[in-house]
Amino acid sequence: MRSLTKRIASILLSPKPREATAAIVLAAGSSTRMGGDVSKQFIELCGIPVLAHTLLAYQATPSVSEIIVAARREDFDRIAAIRKEYGITKLRHVVTGGKSRQESAARAFAKIGPDIRYVAVADGARCLTTPTEIEEVCTEAYRCRAASAAQRVVGTIKRTNKKGSVTGTVNRENLWEAQTPQVFHVALYAAALQRAERDGWDATDDNAMVERIGQRVQLVECSKENIKITTPEDLRLATAILALRVAEAEEES
Repeated sequence: MRSLTKRIASILLSPKPREATAAIVLAAGSSTRMGGDVSKQFIELCGIPVLAHTLLAYQATPSVSEIIVAARREDFDRIAAIRKEYGITKLRHVVTGGKSRQESAARAFAKIGPDIRYVAVADGARCLTTPTEIEEVCTEAYRCRAASAAQRVVGTIKRTNKKGSVTGTVNRENLWEAQTPQVFHVALYAAALQRAERDGWDATDDNAMVERIGQRVQLVECSKENIKITTPEDLRLATAILALRVAEAEEES
C-alpha cells in the first residue's frame, strides 16, 4: 500500500484531467445463490452474457477511459473472448479476484492507469445499468469526490428479532438501497482501503469504506431496473426489462 500511496500522490500532481475515470468491475463471485455449473457472469441474457452487458455499458460511457475486471482465474479466457467479440476496447486488465469483494477491488485498483483520478466500482452482475446512469453518478462524484447509484426504499420495512417476530417498523423516509456504480476520487479510495486493511475490517459495500474515513457519499437516484443478477428470478426480470427496452427503441426509430 505504501507504493500505491506514492503513486496516488504523483497522480494528484499531474496535469491530467480530473475526470479521468477507471471502472473496476467485480466479477469474481461464486454465484452460489444462482445454482448450476455456469457462473452468473456468463449466463446468456437475451443472447449476450451477463458480464458482456455490464462491460458494454461502461464501454459506452464517455467519462470511463479504462476498465479493469477482477475475476476467477478460470474465467480469464471467457473474458478475453467477450472483449474480442463485443469490442470492449477499454478493458485494460483482468486480475485474479481475492477472497472477498474488498480484496478483489483492491487488486483491481492497484492496476489503474497513471492518469486516473476517479474509480467507478461496479458489480459485474449489475448488467442493466445504463451509460446515462453511470455518467450521472460520475458527474456527481466529480463535484463532491464520492457518489453512488442508489434507489429510495419504497416498501414498509420491519425490524425483527432472531426468530422473525416483528419488534418495530422502520421509518423509510431517509432509507436508500445502494447500487453500483460507486464512484470515488482515487485519494479517498486509497485511504479507505488502507484504513480497512489496517483495521482488519471487511466491507461488502465500497461506500461503507469511504464513509468510515469520514467522507460523505452523495447518492444519485437511479432506476429500479438497475438490479443485480443473483437468483434465477432476477434473470427472468432482467430478460423482461431488456425486451421492453428493445421494443421502446424500435418504436422510437
